[in-house]
Amino acid sequence: MRSAGSVPVQHGTAALPAAPAGAYDVVIANGRLIDGTGNAWYAADVGIRGDRIATIAPAGMLATAQATTRIDATGRVIAPGFIDIQGQSAVPFTIGDGRAVSKVSQGVTTEIMGEGSTPAPMNTAMITMLNSQRRTRDDTLSAAAFGTFTGPRAFGLWLDAMQQHRTSVNVGSFLGAGTIRVYAKGYAVGAANAAELDTMRVITQNAMRDGAFGVASALIYPPGRYANTAELIAIAKAMAPHGGVYITHMRSEADQYLEALDEAMRIGREGGVPVEIYHLKAGGVRNWSKATRAVAKIDSARAAGLDVAADMYPYVAGGTSLSACTPPWATEGDKLLERLRDPATRAKIVAEMRSEDTPWENLCQLATPAGIMTVGYEKPEWKRYEGKRLSEIAVMMKSDWANATVDILLGTEARAGMLVFMMSEPNVEMQMRQPWMKFGTDADAVDPDSARGLTHPRAYGTYTRILGHYVRERKVLTLEEAVRKMTSAVAARLSIRDRGLLREGFYADVVVFDPNTITDKATYTAPHQHSIGVQAVLVNGVRVWDNGTHTGATPGRVVRGPGWTGAAR
Repeated sequence: MRSAGSVPVQHGTAALPAAPAGAYDVVIANGRLIDGTGNAWYAADVGIRGDRIATIAPAGMLATAQATTRIDATGRVIAPGFIDIQGQSAVPFTIGDGRAVSKVSQGVTTEIMGEGSTPAPMNTAMITMLNSQRRTRDDTLSAAAFGTFTGPRAFGLWLDAMQQHRTSVNVGSFLGAGTIRVYAKGYAVGAANAAELDTMRVITQNAMRDGAFGVASALIYPPGRYANTAELIAIAKAMAPHGGVYITHMRSEADQYLEALDEAMRIGREGGVPVEIYHLKAGGVRNWSKATRAVAKIDSARAAGLDVAADMYPYVAGGTSLSACTPPWATEGDKLLERLRDPATRAKIVAEMRSEDTPWENLCQLATPAGIMTVGYEKPEWKRYEGKRLSEIAVMMKSDWANATVDILLGTEARAGMLVFMMSEPNVEMQMRQPWMKFGTDADAVDPDSARGLTHPRAYGTYTRILGHYVRERKVLTLEEAVRKMTSAVAARLSIRDRGLLREGFYADVVVFDPNTITDKATYTAPHQHSIGVQAVLVNGVRVWDNGTHTGATPGRVVRGPGWTGAAR
């Protein structure tokens, strides 16, 4: 399952003490073992010592073995823990709740972050801007925490900080392409000059040596959208000797979808790196027919020898900030609110929002106002719009949808989010069947006991929805193939050693679930609900989920990419 040249993953803390010879810390007995390779399940017992899988034996062979803890998996599946290739939990894992409740409750044991931006590296100019953007106490805490990751090995300092903060799941990250650009050039529009490109190359190489899995771009949002193809190729070339992967939220997932896919593959081809497409999708009814053409493009490129693949979440709605309804120039330099307060500039912004022909990805036009559900309101006076569509809110405000959107952004200090309903269910199922497809949540880790406002249900139900709805009910995939796409396929893509499979000697990241009952409960209007059917989740041999309850344990460790040197920082 490993790519050539990968190295053992190292950790910031020592392994847990193992049980004495002949005994186990944990025995999981009489389960249907799905090892993550895609092979058919077989009846087995699993014995764990310390943080490793010590024994995998035919069912019943460990019946009399000495064990501190026993888990009866009769009628259950024993599988590798799920690896979320697109997590968004940088804040909770660095300064917040590291328990990742919504993730472990659905079987996630490792989260990989980095889409577009990362808290490191930072320089003086970035810290100054971060401090100037503070609007709430949470922002003050974030600025104070993230402003410490400076210097040539800042990315490694951030990874170490997450290890010290303690998390329930293993954590790792790509380096954000937007962070690279802001570090070298600030928020200015335009091509990077020679000196700026040199800076980009250096911080990319340093992050790769610190354990980044590659570079992750988000080209639909500022500042990522300001990067041209040549800049991204230069960055790719810098990470190529270190085993990096270029992973991207492409420049378009709608009207310029196929052209954006061509750009991503060109970056991989000329940069000499593998390419991974985040949340593959064709957005907007007028673009649904492009989904099969995109798959054909990827298949053709793979047949020609280009290492390109993708991941996805199992929903027809995406989720992002409501500010994405405004043109990109409006958010440049984090001056959206200032521009919206100016009557003339506001009128210009509203006019462009209403246009059906824009050079940018106009999500609110693609989905239509009826397809945009607003979420994430923190101020009590705006809560009445929670879960409402823009078309409904416009009527409530006695306004049009574009002006209603602007009023919401001003009233919430641009903190409201939106769910964007613009994908096709047949395309979701078609994409799932592709052998190169993997799965990710594209979500923060949240806790239903402290969550504020609505969120996308993928935060709680991505993996359980696949296993329940698409595997058991729709039979889109076999159970074994679904587990492979959630585990070893991601580990192999990222050269994560000793995880993603159930094998003797591998880390004991394990999920035990009932294949007959596992399903998601989170919905768009009531998202803060745990899935059902997950009996146990173990991370590095420690149980973090026990029959519907988080144990409070935080045994997660940092996982690093193949370019990690282990050098002192």
